[in-house]
Parts: sequence; C-alpha cells; structure tokens
Amino acid sequence: MEAAVLRDLCLGLPGAFEDFPFGPTASVFKVKAPGGVAKMFALSDLSDVALSISLKCEPQLAEQLRAAHPEIVGAYHLNKTHWNGVSCTGSLPDPMIRDMIEDSYDLVVASLPVRDRATLGWSRWAAEDDT
Repeated sequence: MEAAVLRDLCLGLPGAFEDFPFGPTASVFKVKAPGGVAKMFALSDLSDVALSISLKCEPQLAEQLRAAHPEIVGAYHLNKTHWNGVSCTGSLPDPMIRDMIEDSYDLVVASLPVRDRATLGWSRWAAEDDT
C-alpha cells in the first residue's frame, strides 16, 4: 500500500483529520465531531520507506492477528493490549489493511458520546444506547 492511499483511507472517514502533535513526520489521524473531543485512531510516519501504521484493535482480536500475521505486532510506544503496528509494505492485502483502519475508527467512535456519533453519521451502536 502506498502512503498516499493510506492517508486517503484515514481521511476519508467522517470527522477524520490529520494532526502532527509528535512532530512533522508523525501523522496522527483523529476523529472529532463538531464541538466534541478529538481522539486518535491511527498513527503513521508516511515518509518511512518501511511504511507501517498503528491502529486500535480489540485486545482478543489483536492477539489473534499477531499470531496469524508476522506483519502485525504490538504498536511501538502505544499500549500493546489495544494497539497493533501493521506493516504496509505489501505482505498484507490492501483490503485487510483498509478493514483494520475502519475497525480502529469504529472502536474510537464507539467511545464517543451518542450525540457526537450521531453528528458523524455513525449509528452502529447508537440505537443500542437508547434502549
């Protein structure tokens, strides 16, 4: 996967934006509803030759993915229980990486207040909260 494609996938999600709180080379992709709090769902040095991305993941699934794919490891400098480091250098299929980005985004958005999820147009669990 190319860096531009990775960036476009992250920025194509509702409410997503790119920030650089860790310096000019570390792209931090966050989601924020208008008036809400921004939360990180992905982190990558898009200029690195060995392109990789850190993504949030449910702990049990994170362990399964690491066991099945040597290209997926505990994310560097992040809580390895909840974050995977994913190599994007060609070993993993692009659709799989896209799915992991979307899953990371969904986990983060699910932690937002119902009002913010609705503003983002994300309602997968919003209906469950209202019952």
